[in-house]
This record gives sequence, C-alpha cells and structure tokens, in this order.
Amino acid sequence: MSIKNGAEDRADLMIHTMRRLATRTVLFHQAAAQSLGLFPTDLKSADLLNELGPLTAGELSEKTGLSSGAVTALIDRLEKAGYAKREKDPKDKRRVIIVPLTAGKSQVKKLFQSLSASTKQLTNEYKAEEVDLIIQFISEAADIMDQELQLLKSKS
Repeated sequence: MSIKNGAEDRADLMIHTMRRLATRTVLFHQAAAQSLGLFPTDLKSADLLNELGPLTAGELSEKTGLSSGAVTALIDRLEKAGYAKREKDPKDKRRVIIVPLTAGKSQVKKLFQSLSASTKQLTNEYKAEEVDLIIQFISEAADIMDQELQLLKSKS
C-alpha cells in the first residue's frame, strides 16, 4: 500500500465513520423529538432558534428549506409546545420574529444530559491537544456541510 493509498483509505474510513455518526444522530434526534411530542423538524427548528436567536418566518423557511405554509404550521406547533413565541421585531414593528423560549430550551437540555455526560466522559480519554484537533475537524466538517447544503439547494 502506497502512502497515497493509505491517506485515501483513511479519508474513506473518515467519511464512512462520519456518515455512520450522522445516521445515528438523525435517529437519536427523531427519538428525542418523539419523546417531547414534537416532529423531528420541529426539534431541529427549535435548535436553530436557540443557536441563531430570533428569526423571521422567512429566515426560518430559508434555513430549513420548508415552504412558508409549512413554517407557519411549524411555528404554531412550537408556540403551542412552549418552545418559541411570535413577537414584534423591536427594530421594525411591521415584522414578526420567532423568539426561542427558555423553558423549551431547558426541556431539550434535560433530554440530552445523558448524551452530554457520555460525550464528556469520552472527551476526557483524550489529551487536550487531541480534543482541540477533534473540535477543529468537526467545526471544519460542519462548514463543509453548510457549503454542500447550499450547493444542493442551488441545484433544486
């Protein structure tokens, strides 16, 4: 095996492993959403609101790829479940923004406590420099995923 083939094999193994993790992540999030009485899209949209802060319905539609009608129904469900609320935009009273609610965020956090604890335990098995490298890799992989998502959207 040449050095190049070894590098290609490692890259292929990395891609396979990342896809395996991504599949398990999707399945976990589906189960998490179901246990909260939500649809997976609702939970991921609540995550987006918690990550990015208040968004307009149009921005949420753009981020999720959902139609405006589907986003309206999604926001209704998030409001009913206590994960978000509609508010007038303080910068432009004509606009409505969707604001994440703390109560919903804490429910999700509780649900992920065991996974977070297990991940922290796994992290403790590595040296600080290794963890920094893993964080850098995952962050850069997330950036690539964002780019690929935009590319995929532009083709449809």
